[in-house]
Amino acid sequence: MTLLPRLTLLAALLAGTSLHAEPMFFTPCSDTAAPGSLCSGLNVPGNYDAQGRAVGDADAMHVFVRKFAADVPAGKSAKGTLWLVAGGPGESGASFYSLLPALRRSFPGFEFLIPDHRGTGHSSRLCKVEESEQSPGGRALAGAEWASCFKGINLMPEYADQFSITTAARDLKALIEGERGKSKRKQPPVYVYSVSYGTQLVLRTLQLGPLPVKGVIFDSLVPPQTDARWDLSQRSHVVNQVGMQVLARCDADAACHAALGEPAASLYRRVLDKAQADPALLAKIPGKNLKHFLGGMLDVPAARARIPYLLHDLDRGGEAELAAVRATLAEAAASLGSYPQSPLSIPLVSIISNSENNLQPSLRPGWTAADLDREEADLLLTSPLPRILLGGGLPTYPRDAYFGALPAKVPPTLVLQGTLDPKTPYAGAQAQVQALVQSKAGKVALSTVQNAPHFILWTAPACFEQASTRFITGKPAQDCTL
Repeated sequence: MTLLPRLTLLAALLAGTSLHAEPMFFTPCSDTAAPGSLCSGLNVPGNYDAQGRAVGDADAMHVFVRKFAADVPAGKSAKGTLWLVAGGPGESGASFYSLLPALRRSFPGFEFLIPDHRGTGHSSRLCKVEESEQSPGGRALAGAEWASCFKGINLMPEYADQFSITTAARDLKALIEGERGKSKRKQPPVYVYSVSYGTQLVLRTLQLGPLPVKGVIFDSLVPPQTDARWDLSQRSHVVNQVGMQVLARCDADAACHAALGEPAASLYRRVLDKAQADPALLAKIPGKNLKHFLGGMLDVPAARARIPYLLHDLDRGGEAELAAVRATLAEAAASLGSYPQSPLSIPLVSIISNSENNLQPSLRPGWTAADLDREEADLLLTSPLPRILLGGGLPTYPRDAYFGALPAKVPPTLVLQGTLDPKTPYAGAQAQVQALVQSKAGKVALSTVQNAPHFILWTAPACFEQASTRFITGKPAQDCTL
């Protein structure tokens, strides 16, 4: 396992006392994931009580943080600090490493601090052995590790509570407060950026109290937590809605419509029928599920644009367009890089998703795979997520007082949202922004990115740069078009 420098909170984190924010001591990383970066972290309690005090061992877990120093002349200080909070749940901060050039353009002269929230990356994991870096699958589960990992968690169902959104939020609050409070002198401004699930984590952190930051940027904001239109069990409906917009745009475009010679949805339904009747055709589709495959293409603008032409080629028995699309998707995935801490933590995804972001068990108890099949029968583009959530397999933790609520106060906030987001839908982000504004929590601005999907920093970097530079210089938010 990579040796990572750690700080011990010593007597300041004794069980039963409040968690004191401690600064971190950064040293050159001993790994090669991001040459030139610095590594540190914080030892934190396994759990906290309602007042944020350590429960049990005060040093039970570790939260890893990687730092990228500011790109400034020697002897000059950073102009500011940006914390980057990854999505998921289950995703580590490694998803930001390859995006450093775009971040430096957007935040010139800033230093970047990137934590792996508990349960991900190099931070403490749910399955210490199976998800360790030296295990057969590395940070990912492989082979027999799946069964032993899940068995171990189920033997200690109370362990799930130590990996809740609120416990991760308390970690993040301690990290930010510790770094901000390390010097009594006036310091450059601090901002927090988060994406997808990361926006939910930062919202939860702000529920715990104010953060010493000048502003917050939410990229692909999660919808209101209790709204049944957009919880994770409805992901296929969200995907289909965006997919139908993409098909309709082809119909409205003279060149695209001429290439197909008929409405795109009509063509798609015929191709679906052919695929169901022809096992050889279906076998060519990754995952052998055309609805899921096209749903996944919506995440990548270059692939999304080829959906009508892929359908046309498949209808004619061709394979060239499918090969080109697969290459485009592979290139997009590769652009995010691959690091030892990159693999998604599936156990964490399951526990947090089913505990807080899946309303189906309460709204439709006893819902089965057959029910889901009937519900999704008429959808043209779908997601595998609702079916995965049906499986369960791991314990959940009880929802706490923060569930479904919003912070009483937020610092100046910018929301970046794509109109063709198949994960955190545009309408859901609008509803969340409206709730924050109506509650008078603080100044919240929405920057709409026309035609963009999820994760604006990655899929629409020019729009991200425009919006973020305006935000940190105090200028009003503007919309943008991908």
